[in-house]
Amino acid sequence: MRKPIPVTVLTGYLGAGKTTLLNRILSEDHGKKYAVIVNEFGEIGIDNDLVVSSDDELFEMNNGCICCTVRGDLIQVLYKLLDQAQTFDAVIIETTGLAAPGPVIQTFLVDLHLQAHLKLDSIITLVDAVHIHQRLGDSQEAVEQVAFADQLIINKIEHVEEKRLRGIETALRVLNPFARIYKTSRCQVQLDAVIGRGSFDLSRVEGLAMMAQAPAPEHVHDEHCRHGTHCDHDRDHGHVHGEHCGHGHEHTHAHDEDNHIQAGGISSVSLTTDKALDLTKLEEWLGNLVTVRGADILRSKGIFYVLGCGRRYVFQSVHMLMEGDLQGPWSEGEARYSRYVLIGRNLDREALRADFEACIHD
Repeated sequence: MRKPIPVTVLTGYLGAGKTTLLNRILSEDHGKKYAVIVNEFGEIGIDNDLVVSSDDELFEMNNGCICCTVRGDLIQVLYKLLDQAQTFDAVIIETTGLAAPGPVIQTFLVDLHLQAHLKLDSIITLVDAVHIHQRLGDSQEAVEQVAFADQLIINKIEHVEEKRLRGIETALRVLNPFARIYKTSRCQVQLDAVIGRGSFDLSRVEGLAMMAQAPAPEHVHDEHCRHGTHCDHDRDHGHVHGEHCGHGHEHTHAHDEDNHIQAGGISSVSLTTDKALDLTKLEEWLGNLVTVRGADILRSKGIFYVLGCGRRYVFQSVHMLMEGDLQGPWSEGEARYSRYVLIGRNLDREALRADFEACIHD
């Protein structure tokens, strides 16, 4: 049986560079066969010389790729692609710049036929370096696009100074601590570096592991910052404010009483401990949390050290859809830890920390 085809969801606010990246995929001689699904073919503006044939919805390109348009139901387009005799290296779906990618992601988590043939691989969000601070302040959709991402591409970096670029990266890491970040001009990123990464795959936990072990980024203040000195950081073992609390922010970010950065009402909470957890208590808590608060929790991802088990328990959720399982073993001599990152609205950090710590084995 053929392995499921990886699917990348590409999102980003209007003007971030999605069209530039999609044009590269459909025109460059990269040696891969991609199926690219867009909302309207006219938005891409592919040169007619690159089109081999079309049936009004499926446009075959001379580099072997296929460009598809969605004028109705995404699921119908995906079924049509799967009915084609040809195979693809990957499927790439571009969401509209004015929408959050959540509903597209959920499509692949609830349809059994799609699950059998397609595998959600990554959510890539393109970020406009020139306007991202403004967008985080005035667009809930832009905030959610950042929050859902496994990979962030900061584009148009040639138009901003290095100091401001560091502030952008820091602000994005506060909002989404586990996304891998790339910085590009005109979307010049190696396609095989961002497509087929498996960063949504539950069995791939390197990102969280690296995040738990990596040093915190430099504390940045620029001309928009309202604090002249370093902010206090909560460094207790049970909570880290998205790697830093209150740094690298612009005037568009809000702060609560503990100086925790938020954007568009969305914030991140990171819980960690090196003590062993009770698996029964952990699964009960995670299940109840997603069931009751799933509408407010956009994304969550965690690696957990459970008592008496030599393997990591890995968990993730998208709203009220969740999956968790025992994955690869802890390496011999490796320090064992648990880390759970939540991104959502109205997150009560202290209550989450208390519930998390209640799962620690007595």
